[in-house]
Amino acid sequence: MDALIPAPPSRPAPGAVHLPGWLGLQEQRDLVSACRAWAAGPVPLRHTKLPRGGVMSVQTVCLGWHWQPYRYTRTADDVNGLRVAGFPEWLARLGQRALADAYGDDAAAREYEPDTALINFYDGSARMGMHQDKDERSAAPVVSLSIGDTCVFRFGNTESRSRPYTDLHLSSGDLFVFGGPSRFAYHGVTKVFPGTGDPATGMASGRLNLTLRVTGLTD
Repeated sequence: MDALIPAPPSRPAPGAVHLPGWLGLQEQRDLVSACRAWAAGPVPLRHTKLPRGGVMSVQTVCLGWHWQPYRYTRTADDVNGLRVAGFPEWLARLGQRALADAYGDDAAAREYEPDTALINFYDGSARMGMHQDKDERSAAPVVSLSIGDTCVFRFGNTESRSRPYTDLHLSSGDLFVFGGPSRFAYHGVTKVFPGTGDPATGMASGRLNLTLRVTGLTD
């Protein structure tokens, strides 16, 4: 498809919405700059270690709450023990706008109050295995934003990692929201296409993925 012609929205499953090109170029640049600052600390970007000894190929930094398999804490006890950077109000407003555009429900969007973000950086060889986002105590939707290189995003079912699933290309500026019946669907990233991003975003290579979530936790 010609890059100048935006792809149409799609709904691969009930409650799951893909809006291509949702973020404008300046918004992408602003998010890249913010992510660079967050990646520097207080808790830096890192490869998360898994309980059985494996190490994730993506690099992650968190806002609001620190995620480690399989729980949230305010401090990064598996990294340097420091409290993670706060979750900014402007990012919460961006999440509300995303929900309003994805679902067409302004009232529900205004009630959306994300309090954490997981920011993943994929280099050309990074992948994300099929998994559920189920460490939150809330079933509020997940808002996912992509910047940089295009990836193959596999969105599956709520019962298992196997079929049925849908493979989508998520490109720079794309929005993907999943909630309702699809909130706990298995999903993952099977491939990244190096060199497909627009350098004008500030990303020379790689892919950034920001996922906004409601933890349902309190201090």
